[in-house]
Amino acid sequence: MSIISDIVESTKAIIKGMSVTFSKIPKEKWTVQYPDEPVTVQPRYRGQHLLHVDENGKEKCVACFLCAAACPSDCIYIVAADDPRPYEERVGVDNRYAAVYNIDYGRCIFCGFCVEACPKDAITHGYNFELSVYNRADLLKTKDDLLITKQKQSPNYRVAWADEDVDSEYKEV
Repeated sequence: MSIISDIVESTKAIIKGMSVTFSKIPKEKWTVQYPDEPVTVQPRYRGQHLLHVDENGKEKCVACFLCAAACPSDCIYIVAADDPRPYEERVGVDNRYAAVYNIDYGRCIFCGFCVEACPKDAITHGYNFELSVYNRADLLKTKDDLLITKQKQSPNYRVAWADEDVDSEYKEV
């Protein structure tokens, strides 16, 4: 008699599971045909870093090393240099600037501590998410790769509006 009751209970469990599966089939799909359609990212998305410049085109980074000190994965490397030239000829906004600013994306965990630590708002997260490479050495991004004036942004994303309801795994369609 226990074999028959086991078969009945197993059949009930399978029917219950399949009813959940079949109830999800007629609902709208969330699949985005990337790269043909742009991906919608949240406004607070943390993508590849951006090094900003001021309205005169001067680099905002003053090489204070606070971002490197705040980084838990130790992926930021900075070399500071002094620039005693007059303001019009300087690279940065101050007489001290980052001669070398490297981020190793092989180690970066995109935590955002570097952005929070920066007193000059010189570094932020951008929306660029296409960071895949074939060679591990290409994950090391230099200052030229990170400067907002030189960085190539991917055309395959769209930033959602603040009041827009963006697809998520918890949203009911």
